[in-house]
Amino acid sequence: MEVANTYKSDQQKLTDLLESYQSRKAMIGKAALENCVEEQATLNDCYRNGSTQSRMTLCRPENKAFERCFVMQSRFLKALGYLSVFDRSAEIDEQIQMHADTLYHRMLAQEAAVAEAKASNAPVPSFAPLISAPASSSSSLSPGQSTPTISTGQPISASAAATLESARPMSYEESTEVYLKKLNPKVRQGLEEGWEKNKPSAEERLLEAKAYAMEAEAGVGVAYRVGYMMLDAQKGREQRRKEGTATMGDTVSGWFGR
Repeated sequence: MEVANTYKSDQQKLTDLLESYQSRKAMIGKAALENCVEEQATLNDCYRNGSTQSRMTLCRPENKAFERCFVMQSRFLKALGYLSVFDRSAEIDEQIQMHADTLYHRMLAQEAAVAEAKASNAPVPSFAPLISAPASSSSSLSPGQSTPTISTGQPISASAAATLESARPMSYEESTEVYLKKLNPKVRQGLEEGWEKNKPSAEERLLEAKAYAMEAEAGVGVAYRVGYMMLDAQKGREQRRKEGTATMGDTVSGWFGR
């Protein structure tokens, strides 16, 4: 790969980078569809063999299940960093895809357990977040807060309390806020307006916020690499001009101040 890149023009290298990024975004849709093959088969079967009433409603339950699967699988893939690396092996991509599918079905199982508990008036079970959440960054006690005590009942120092607090797992709301802060204000506003309207669960809000944050991070990574490639190309042109080996492309670039 490195040998092949050596003989590519700067424009070809830049084009390859941008095409690779767009291709990886398209691959997320393909991977999500593969993970939703059962839901899609159920929907197709409803269209072909469903009851008259089902077809009159355009197989709404099956359609909704398939659409949700595709959307959530796509978000899991983004949150797991599917967009972040361009030269990753196919085996690692497959592992990420399989993990996204595992997390989605675990989420469905948890939702079913909560619904069953509510229906039977039983205690609602709680679950750990399905995706990684950043550790709490709190490092001090708030003004007027009393010094916490450990299980022996003995008071501990403020520094020790801060250490315990920094190791405390963040709540869904705190974790979501960390990722929201990484987003463009307009993107964040759109997300929060959608949440206000659709009332998603805390898990879904955290997942969507992280998916958007990871996608934005991948875009920043591409922009950084593009900038680096352009700077490297400029240095190469300047070196060739000094050596008297400038190409026609170098000359044309000079006309535009590059």
